[in-house]
Amino acid sequence: MGSKFHAFMYPWFGFGHMIPYLHLANKLAEKGHRVTFFLPKKAHKQLQPLNLFPDSIVFEPLTLPPVDGLPFGAETASDLPNSTKKPIFVAMDLLRDQIEAKVRALKPDLIFFDFVHWVPEMAKEFGIKSVNYQIISAACVAMVLAPRAELGFPPPDYPLSKVALRGHEANVCSLFANSHELFGLITKGLKNCDVVSIRTCVELEGKLCGFIEKECQKKLLLTGPMLPEPQNKSGKFLEDRWNHWLNGFEPGSVVFCAFGTQFFFEKDQFQEFCLGMELMGLPFLISVMPPKGSPTVQEALPKGFEERVKKHGIVWEGWLEQPLILSHPSVGCFVNHCGFGSMWESLVSDCQIVFIPQLADQVLITRLLTEELEVSVKVQREDSGWFSKEDLRDTVKSVMDIDSEIGNLVKRNHKKLKETLVSPGLLSGYADKFVEALEIEVNNTKFS
Repeated sequence: MGSKFHAFMYPWFGFGHMIPYLHLANKLAEKGHRVTFFLPKKAHKQLQPLNLFPDSIVFEPLTLPPVDGLPFGAETASDLPNSTKKPIFVAMDLLRDQIEAKVRALKPDLIFFDFVHWVPEMAKEFGIKSVNYQIISAACVAMVLAPRAELGFPPPDYPLSKVALRGHEANVCSLFANSHELFGLITKGLKNCDVVSIRTCVELEGKLCGFIEKECQKKLLLTGPMLPEPQNKSGKFLEDRWNHWLNGFEPGSVVFCAFGTQFFFEKDQFQEFCLGMELMGLPFLISVMPPKGSPTVQEALPKGFEERVKKHGIVWEGWLEQPLILSHPSVGCFVNHCGFGSMWESLVSDCQIVFIPQLADQVLITRLLTEELEVSVKVQREDSGWFSKEDLRDTVKSVMDIDSEIGNLVKRNHKKLKETLVSPGLLSGYADKFVEALEIEVNNTKFS
């Protein structure tokens, strides 16, 4: 066993990044290591309950400086709905002096980061190791390194998918591929750091991991999905209101829909989505942020919708504890955006999986799971990105109908993949090997 180390963590200030970083911090603390976790002040309250080792994981709140385009009081990506996240990037870049002061004072052994490109340079100045930890998929990291690969211009050795991107998916990835400034900064961090690591596993993205190693010219460490404890072991229970409501339906009959806290529907698409859920005729629970231009979810609902579905449907504004809901026996289908956290939660659940991807990384991982591994289905969309209520209804019904050929196929394949992912020691083994590799890295630094 390696000597104990002290790690700094400076993740992108979005909850979809900070929460996986905190899961990793818990793993490090479990092994006896210390973590100083940088975060915006307003995130402290929301993340505190997820800190399982408060004596070993110290939250260090930072105040973002005022920059153009950053509203007063905005500190996280979810505070900038319907707009570019660039002001957060700019503000986080300007915190270098504060981070350097903490490095001088506390002398950590490692610093974890994902998007802030100057971390490797700073770490070298102080003789500490920089760890680029990406919580996005290997497919997305590969696209950062080879932006036009999925659009028909792959570099040598790029593991092309057998399914070409087209229509709306190609449009989304083309927009992403043309984000030259952002790509340059992320690539700089990947190539200049001491250690590259990704929250994935070989069983899911092995081919792409090999490509990333070659491009970065350094060994790639994988953490596995770094999920929190399974719900039946965590001691946490679903809120009574949701447990009671779900108990009122047959096993496997409820459709649960969630799209994270950083996605905002256009109002007309949101209403079409709601009408599609109504058309299914199945009980449903939707967790969603208010659509663009609407102060609340309720205000944006189709006329008469709440009254028509009140006995079997709920639309909830904001976030719900997804793993707890997915583990309820009444839930049989999970409709989501294929954010990497939701993707992992769906794979280790028993639910049928329906994806409506919104961003480039979500498009890529949806294609992997839908077209290649065939463990899920996706809602078909027009080139504009629009999907109809009938498209939504038909897609969900295709996996919920007992006699559906596609439904039975993805259910069998999902079951096999889940059995692999939750097999004793597989995912914990990834995390354990990752921590051991870091211990060796730190020891080599101390004795070099």
